[in-house]
Amino acid sequence: MTDEKKLTGLTLLKKGEMRYPTSPAEAKLETFENANQQRKYWITFETSEFTSLCPITGQPDFATIRVEYIPGEWCVESKSFKLYLFSFRQTGTFYEEIVNRIYTDLDQALKPQRLVVNGDFTARGGITSSVKIDSSET
Repeated sequence: MTDEKKLTGLTLLKKGEMRYPTSPAEAKLETFENANQQRKYWITFETSEFTSLCPITGQPDFATIRVEYIPGEWCVESKSFKLYLFSFRQTGTFYEEIVNRIYTDLDQALKPQRLVVNGDFTARGGITSSVKIDSSET
């Protein structure tokens, strides 16, 4: 496959392109073909700048989100993933729902060999929360 053909589906990677989705449903996870399907290897994304809203109080929640996966046929393009995570900023939802939504959306888009999504949320009322989904345990 030519380089040009590989890149035709990546619309968010354009120079200067910055359309911020307002919700995860509006966000688009763009993918490209895994050029090394003969090999098992890990891809990891991590951000300590994740924010969402408490569905009860509307106050911001902060987390470190870590995604690790062994790709199958597809890999996620990192800018589209960044914008996808950004789309949670105005979304009022519980931690467990956030991590499960990220897992489900990535699993559907990528069909990875293995997928682990972990959310470490900062303290609320003196209690920290961590939510983890590992496809090897589901």
